[in-house]
Amino acid sequence: MAEDRFILLEPGAARPGRIPLPPTFAVKATTDDTEGRFSLLEVTVAQDIPRHVHRHADECVYVLDGVLEIEFDDRSHQAPKGTFALLPRGIPHALRRASDPPPRVLQISSPGGWERYVEDLIEAGPAVLTEGRLDPVKINPIAAKHQISYEERS
Repeated sequence: MAEDRFILLEPGAARPGRIPLPPTFAVKATTDDTEGRFSLLEVTVAQDIPRHVHRHADECVYVLDGVLEIEFDDRSHQAPKGTFALLPRGIPHALRRASDPPPRVLQISSPGGWERYVEDLIEAGPAVLTEGRLDPVKINPIAAKHQISYEERS
């Protein structure tokens, strides 16, 4: 029944996952909560997200605080608080910090699965970093399992 799927989270609360996530990620609705339709996370964009493509999921971003720079299909856009962006599957995009403190966003992936990818990245730990930054070459083996690919730097 629909009542069995009702979730009410107090301010600052997050849904539990397979592993604990750092405070920059708060899962509000898991893929299982929505029967696979979407997942919803509150994210502080503490690190730039390199250019990548989702082959299966559309991504939506709503900026809660700060300014997010969105690179979409070779164009750059400034996204201040209150901005919404739909990033359709199959189109390269990147997300970057454009404010200090870093931007805080709601991120929806449809169909769901984004929280599972984040868990896999966190579980990999520093192995996905080079000089403290996300490294596309190191991320791609993990991302491939989620039908995501990062452009490798030349």
